[in-house]
Amino acid sequence: MTQPQHDTRTTSFRTELTRGEDRIDTRTWAGGIPSRPAIAPRFRVGRRWFNILWLLPIGFVVALVGVAVAQWLRTLPAVQDFIATYPGTIITPQAEADAGIPWWVNVQHFVNIMFMMFIIRSGWQILADHPRLYWTRHSRPGAEWMRMAPPSPDDPLWTAKQDCVELPTHLGLPGGRHTIGLARWWHLTMDLGWLLNGIVFYVLIFATGHWQRIVPTSWEVFPQALSTAIQYLSLDLPAEHGWVAYNGLQLLTYFVTVFVAAPLALITGLGMSPALSTRFGRISKVFSIQLARSLHSLVMVWFVVFIVAHVTMVLITAAVPNLNMMFAARDSDGPVGVVVFGVALAIIIAAWLWATPFTRHHPRFVQRAGDTIVGPLQRQLERLDVHPGTYDEKDISDYFWHNGRFPDSQEYADLRAGGFKDYRLRVNGLVDHPVELSLADLRALPYHEQITQHYCIQGWSGIAKWGGVSMSTIVDLVRPRPEAHWVIFYSIAEGSDGGIYYDAQPIEQMSSELTMLAYDMNDEPLSYGHGAPLRLRNELQLGFKHVKWVKGVEFVEDFREVGSGTGGYNNDHEYFGYSQTI
Repeated sequence: MTQPQHDTRTTSFRTELTRGEDRIDTRTWAGGIPSRPAIAPRFRVGRRWFNILWLLPIGFVVALVGVAVAQWLRTLPAVQDFIATYPGTIITPQAEADAGIPWWVNVQHFVNIMFMMFIIRSGWQILADHPRLYWTRHSRPGAEWMRMAPPSPDDPLWTAKQDCVELPTHLGLPGGRHTIGLARWWHLTMDLGWLLNGIVFYVLIFATGHWQRIVPTSWEVFPQALSTAIQYLSLDLPAEHGWVAYNGLQLLTYFVTVFVAAPLALITGLGMSPALSTRFGRISKVFSIQLARSLHSLVMVWFVVFIVAHVTMVLITAAVPNLNMMFAARDSDGPVGVVVFGVALAIIIAAWLWATPFTRHHPRFVQRAGDTIVGPLQRQLERLDVHPGTYDEKDISDYFWHNGRFPDSQEYADLRAGGFKDYRLRVNGLVDHPVELSLADLRALPYHEQITQHYCIQGWSGIAKWGGVSMSTIVDLVRPRPEAHWVIFYSIAEGSDGGIYYDAQPIEQMSSELTMLAYDMNDEPLSYGHGAPLRLRNELQLGFKHVKWVKGVEFVEDFREVGSGTGGYNNDHEYFGYSQTI
């Protein structure tokens, strides 16, 4: 162990950092990442890939056949008797007594539309950052069941960032390529608003009895739904009684949307959290992050299809009465509902067009607002007590994505050429015993090993076996002072916008059983692409915080005095958050 001759408390790598911009320049964004447009989604059936756009002509043909069949069915006496017995809507005396749509349903309907618009658009943007969906946690290229990017090239150092695709400006939020940091702030913030709105809705429907309009209370709903479907498909529409009760098809659809799809969206969203998944290992071992991600995406598809179908049916069945019910809480053919709908639609369109340019002109505001709203929840999850033991060697992934900008400096080339014999890890700052440690020094310290799952912010995952030194051992060695609250990890490698990569993490997490500096991966020394000679592992956090090619560890009082003061390189330059447990 080599003790430096100079005062290392004043020797920091901060001078090698660069400050981030407070406004997005699309020409230089993410290191000038080139254009790579998304392709129409492909899904795999067996070994064959199918373009989802084929569903349009296929769906059109199926619809024509369905109409013809439904019209033929309605000529059959048995079907006519069935429709007469089950006209589509169950109207009970209680429903007639409680007829009407409360005003708060109208308000929440509009609020829900606004939240869902931002959630879906930002969700598309997040999906575009790793445009592949898997059923298993291992995320091997070629094993996905859905992709919206070309097949990955046969390049052993192909990175997940290179694999991301861009969405048009006003489709994704905020559009472009690799804007996942900002997309996540929109997504998580709107998720919280949508969740609170949903809780209020649940409370009100059960407190007022409105639940009876969207919860089936009889098995008769199924023949009523079938009757409704035949009538709709035959283009001889059923009678509308929406002011009193929904027909069977509406009832089942609303029930699934409110009581199945919405809770499933929440559960699958939380299933992608590294902190929660690591804490509840027995559950996450079965309900993997990739299963959660795939189901989450399918729930999104349900909501999109529901919204399109819902709006279409509202307009083609009885537009004016329907709009009065949904936007003016009245049973009327008057203009009030249409006018209110027009205003609501104008607000929605304006918000849709406003969101992207606002985000690109004020990304730092979006970052700070998102952290103010979502950050406290994420920091609470950092307090979870996590332990190793969920996975063993049979769970190790046979493929582990590379990511980040690889070090290309002469400094690193010389270290690598010499087998890292001259490598030194500098640990300093607010500590009593600053040190510089060679790889031999690090290997002489107590050995720590863990098999854990990696959660990338882009969406891919993988399991690996890591060997090295527990951060608690480093903490005991250098003895941080009481005023040290944060630990900064500096990389040899530069970030995409120049200046070395770094990240800040709370000192409390350094005592976690699953926080370590790894020099081995799967019983082999770390490879160049995975962070040789040393990388950080902190399983409470997403992968971008697991700094690779570590050359320095600095204990500080406040991360706001480092770099741009946001807690990390990606936070400075791409507006990520310093707490990323979800």
